[in-house]
Amino acid sequence: MTKASADPAVHIGISGWRYAPWRGKFYPAGLAQRQELAFASRVLPTIEINGSFYSLQRPSSYEAWRDETPAGFVFAVKGPRYITHLRRLNDVRVPLANFFASGVLALRDKLGPILWQFPPRMAWEPERFEAFFSLLPATTAAALKLAREHDDNVAGRTWLHGGGRRRLRHAVEVRDPSFVDPAFIAQLRRHGIALVVADTAGRWPLLEDLTADFVYLRLHGDKKLYASGYGEPALAHWARRIAAWRQGRQVRDAKRASKVAAPRGAREVFCYFDNDIKVHAPYDAAHLAQALGLPARLEEGARDRFALPPGISLRPARKKKA
Repeated sequence: MTKASADPAVHIGISGWRYAPWRGKFYPAGLAQRQELAFASRVLPTIEINGSFYSLQRPSSYEAWRDETPAGFVFAVKGPRYITHLRRLNDVRVPLANFFASGVLALRDKLGPILWQFPPRMAWEPERFEAFFSLLPATTAAALKLAREHDDNVAGRTWLHGGGRRRLRHAVEVRDPSFVDPAFIAQLRRHGIALVVADTAGRWPLLEDLTADFVYLRLHGDKKLYASGYGEPALAHWARRIAAWRQGRQVRDAKRASKVAAPRGAREVFCYFDNDIKVHAPYDAAHLAQALGLPARLEEGARDRFALPPGISLRPARKKKA
């Protein structure tokens, strides 16, 4: 086995897939909306499910998403804002049970990390976060056990089937300066939870402390939040970091809250572009994959399936400016 093939996987994709401005640009003109996930999942290897942040989804939706995507595809799932933003982690055992009963486990082996995003003015309170982290299931078996504690809010639309005993991974994205604290980093490491490396065009803290055996990177915009694309220098910046993380190294100029170095070890990397307003996200994801030497995703037969013209390029020319 070559060194390259022995390195942990790198998954580079997009945050969500249903965006009207993408139609006729990233999505070929005339492509039915019901085919958009099938198309995107054959161009990129991973997608964040964002609808789960706004409301509990149904098992039928998760089953459909699982079946519409190819083998080896990975979904990240965003945890409900009801837990993080509305309840602000207060008395959330049953809401967590409802979330895991709502069909998340129906993704089966396509279920990747679960993202928990916290609002800008929610400060770090060690005891509150300790209680929440202790509730998060570490395996699919533990998630299924918790899911059985659901209430009537999901009655009649639950997924409570066996899913084996696969590991579950959790990541947290924080936006309040109070989290820039070595004790918070230590807390995450005790629980094996990844701190999201979030590029928010300088709006919120960017921390690169490695706190788990995987890395979760969200790229919201290089210069303008949710809107600006990533030029070649910016993509090279992140490619260098991803290459280091997957090889068990940390870059020297990393922005860290803690002086305590993370244990050395190769890490799987999940990276999502969330700069969707001007249709940058899917192309930036493809360009970053190219910069890392990752193979093109468009699978054999997809061109005919989606009626793509022979000369269509899913990867436009690289941008020369950051």
